[in-house]
This record gives sequence, C-alpha cells and structure tokens, in this order.
Amino acid sequence: MNISKTRSVTIPELAVIAATRGAIGLGAGLLLADKLTRERRKVLGWSLFLSGLASTVPIAMHVFGEKQTNNTQH
Repeated sequence: MNISKTRSVTIPELAVIAATRGAIGLGAGLLLADKLTRERRKVLGWSLFLSGLASTVPIAMHVFGEKQTNNTQH
C-alpha cells in the first residue's frame, strides 16, 4: 500500500469524515466526563463512540478504495 498517494475528497465527504471524528471524540469525552450520571454517561458515550467508529469503515473504504473509472481497458 502506497500511503503517499494523493486523494481527492469532496466537501460533503470531508464533512462526513469530520462528523464521525467528532462523534468519536465526543463519545470518548463523555466516557471521561463527570457531568452526567455514570449510567447515562456510559450509554451515551459508548453509543456515540461506536457509531462513529462503525461509520469509519465504509468511509475509509470509499476514500481509500480504488476508484472505478469509465476508461477501463480490455
């Protein structure tokens, strides 16, 4: 895998990536915060953390996967 490849990302794709990173960070922050009851904090924190983490897989596959072009050679 060549990690130095240039990737093009659209503004909506970038927004989704940022939102998932935000959900992971917010979830992790809630797990560490003392502002909510322990049970509420755990439920909300794990929900945000896991949903952000789960959404990372299809986004990463889309961004880092090989993009199909219409100029396929036979």
